[in-house]
Amino acid sequence: MPDDPRTSHKSAERLPRALAQHIRVGIGGWNFEPWRTTFYPEGLAHTKELAYASRQVTAIEINGTYYGSQKPATFAKWRDEVPDDFVFSLKASRYATNRRVLAEAGESIERFVTSGIAVLGKKLGPIVWQFAPTKQFDASDFEAFLALLPKKIDAHRLRHALDVRHESFAVPEFIKLARKYKAAIVLTDSEKFPLLPDLTSDFVYARLMRSESERKTGYAAKALGLWAERAQTWAQGAAPDDLPRVETKAPAPGKPRDVFVYFINGAKERAPAAARALLERLG
Repeated sequence: MPDDPRTSHKSAERLPRALAQHIRVGIGGWNFEPWRTTFYPEGLAHTKELAYASRQVTAIEINGTYYGSQKPATFAKWRDEVPDDFVFSLKASRYATNRRVLAEAGESIERFVTSGIAVLGKKLGPIVWQFAPTKQFDASDFEAFLALLPKKIDAHRLRHALDVRHESFAVPEFIKLARKYKAAIVLTDSEKFPLLPDLTSDFVYARLMRSESERKTGYAAKALGLWAERAQTWAQGAAPDDLPRVETKAPAPGKPRDVFVYFINGAKERAPAAARALLERLG
């Protein structure tokens, strides 16, 4: 079992330099009441939770940006509270993705991208565009949406991850489209949503959603070991051979990839322990 996440952060510190620059492991958000008994030290001020969490894991996915706009000052505050090598992933505005015609999302996309996210600077990680489980794949409309996604904001390169949740996306046409626009497809480990592990960008984005409340680390030791091996394989530029791809032909090994692994949903109270346990295996 990993050491107590409330008293130490040896796992994150022990992550080898060669892997640390390519693999990040984290959680969704930091303001979750059950974590105040399972993760945060007793009596820790709520205003100190981000500072603490960002020294236990190496990345956090922010969900609040999906529901509403944040001010530049808020992004600056978050930026300044975390270590220099920390990264935030941002879930993009729902107003851009929860619509019948995606080709009409231009204004919502621009409003989100120019809301102040560039203030995060080098701590700005991938942007996640999450689509409703009922949203089906329409090749022409989806390509029109991808063409609207900006490649950079100010001097910052933007990386986009597509979180699609309908089985109609499990087709070669979608894989090729994502690759054309160099967007990653979110790999979701869940009983509810399709698993799409095909590589389409220079980074991998995995959201692990099978945590179980009866396990202190959310995932079983064997499963954590498998995800550690997969993360290392992706970071080295290859593709794991134990995940069923939409494209049957395995991609040729390429350049090292950045890897983002988040423990999200499932038994969320176990997410920090799961992230730390995976970091320990990588370290």
